[in-house]
Amino acid sequence: MAQGRIYKALSGFYYVKDGDKLIPCRARGKFKHEGVSPLVGDMVEYTELGVDSGVVDSILPRKNSFSRPPVANLDVLVVIASRAIPVTDPFLVDKMTAIAEHNGVEPIILVNKSDLIIGSSFARIYRNAGFTAIETSAETGEGIDELKDILRGKLCAFTGNSGVGKSSLLNALDESFSLAVSDVSLKLGRGKHTTRHVELFDTKDGAVIADTPGFSSFDTESAELKKAEDLQYAFRDFAPYIEDCRFIGCSHVKEQGCAVIGAVREGKIEKTRHESYVRLYEKLKENKEWEMKKS
Repeated sequence: MAQGRIYKALSGFYYVKDGDKLIPCRARGKFKHEGVSPLVGDMVEYTELGVDSGVVDSILPRKNSFSRPPVANLDVLVVIASRAIPVTDPFLVDKMTAIAEHNGVEPIILVNKSDLIIGSSFARIYRNAGFTAIETSAETGEGIDELKDILRGKLCAFTGNSGVGKSSLLNALDESFSLAVSDVSLKLGRGKHTTRHVELFDTKDGAVIADTPGFSSFDTESAELKKAEDLQYAFRDFAPYIEDCRFIGCSHVKEQGCAVIGAVREGKIEKTRHESYVRLYEKLKENKEWEMKKS
């Protein structure tokens, strides 16, 4: 029995990479009985049955997993924003960083298109919140080397609203990446009406990039952020103040004596970050109330 990582799942086959080998494997029937499905990104134990076939025997413990896109063991979620057209709403960035934090994934914020509009003030919001935030430009190469250093040896996914320059940044990370994705897409028949799958690609600088469908935003409606009371822990800049609130169970929305709100007033927490938190909190609270009424 050997170990490898699932790089692609397609038509009932799991393509396990072990060194330089990519072995098409079927999953043992026990996974179906246990209600578990292997995911791209999973580290697995497998048995080779021949030159070009094998079987997945077991899934090694995951550090995290997502249902949409179906991927496991992400180390980094690169959240791309833009201050040029299309201008990114800070709420989108805060929502994605919260989902990443909740699932044990390190968020990296890229403020792209810095050749068009300087994004230092936007980046500063996230640096002040404790994140790595890089101003980048696929056109000039600004920030690309720093990003390569951060992603080296990591399993990463990219997300951001349409038009922020995801594809251009990926091309800048590795000039062969776009070509590789294009070639595979043609072979697999991807097109306007075909279902996209998740696949991993290695860059020459040692990163592993998850090609999620269209490199688009994670499905936030199915994310594991379900309890409003847990949301506070997905905002790392709240951490120094949570225990100082006057009341146990403080929601940090509008309570008197809330240390988090006090920190916002004093400029220790960015106002936009708290506004995003309140929007997410109210949405999660509504979902919970709706579920209670349903039951």
